[in-house]
Amino acid sequence: MLPVSIWESESFFSPRDFIILGSGFTGLWAAYYLKKRYPGKTVLILERGLIPSGASSRNAGFACFGSFTELLSDTQKLGETEMMELVESRFKGLEQIRKKFSSRQIDYENLGGYELVSPEKFRDVDSLRTGIDEMNSRLKKITGIPKTFRLNDSKIKTFGLGGSHHLIENKLEGQLHSGKLLEALCQLVHSMGVSILTQVEVKKMETQPDGVRMETNLPVSFQAEQVLVCTNAFAKSLLPELDVVPARGQILLTEPIEGLKIKGTFHYDEGFYYFRNLGRRLLLGGARNHFFTEEETFSTDTSEPVQQELEKFLKEIILPGIPYRVSLRWSGTMAVGKEKKPIVQKISERVFCAVRMSGMGVALAPRLGKKAAAMM
Repeated sequence: MLPVSIWESESFFSPRDFIILGSGFTGLWAAYYLKKRYPGKTVLILERGLIPSGASSRNAGFACFGSFTELLSDTQKLGETEMMELVESRFKGLEQIRKKFSSRQIDYENLGGYELVSPEKFRDVDSLRTGIDEMNSRLKKITGIPKTFRLNDSKIKTFGLGGSHHLIENKLEGQLHSGKLLEALCQLVHSMGVSILTQVEVKKMETQPDGVRMETNLPVSFQAEQVLVCTNAFAKSLLPELDVVPARGQILLTEPIEGLKIKGTFHYDEGFYYFRNLGRRLLLGGARNHFFTEEETFSTDTSEPVQQELEKFLKEIILPGIPYRVSLRWSGTMAVGKEKKPIVQKISERVFCAVRMSGMGVALAPRLGKKAAAMM
């Protein structure tokens, strides 16, 4: 990098009121709400990649708030109160996205959501129906409808799915284009006066009497009155006390399939498998639950064992007897921890964080970005 000029030091690299680390969904929504709250203050986002390079631009594009078996599992592990808080944050976050952006802007489609449930999960279909009824009773106060989930085994044949399963339908679930949503958010915050600098990785933060000084991979430092860390799994390098662990999510995408019957978003095994149509292509991700230890990594490569597991599921369950060719494989880095609840907290008088979305960043980011902005 060339020596910094006076013009650059007093503009691009000048001290700011707020600096946000990470231009993923959470960082962008936080910037939006900070500018709404303090229109006269300066907001800068620093992004270590050329574009958001964690999970926001590398996910499956689900507009979902939790499948039936995932919410059952969350109730057992977290308790009903915390499960309901998570669902409410996700559901209202998706509502915020729909209010702010048109369906055309973000390629949003309300094709419905579905979950394949193995018969081994329940003693009989009556116990499954009872479980669905009980969950619907809980969710009514959030979704506003009496039946968020309903058993619809008749659609298994419609979608051409293989194996012996039950199918649960959720008409409130949709799909979107994660890249177009990120672009729309970037354009929105730019229009409000937020600056974004890419390929800037913060290596060290030091709190001083007059603000927070940040050393980076560039021969320049940055300074702000307050800093919000929204780097999800990567936050631990700056805030080692946080309970955040990287979780690689792997995905494959087929070439167009003639007569593809899959339409909508689909979940399996408490959401550890997920698939959807992308036009006439099939997108499938997950299988991390078979390789928890191996997938606790920052590597952006895909691994053969996980990809083989995904293709096995694709051949046996999703596209039995239907030829296909994989055109793309990629991965994204999520953040998980001992608890599923996101971390939005004040670290010190000048440093804050909003991290650990547990794979639900699309839905959680609007609400958590707003919450973080209100703390600053």
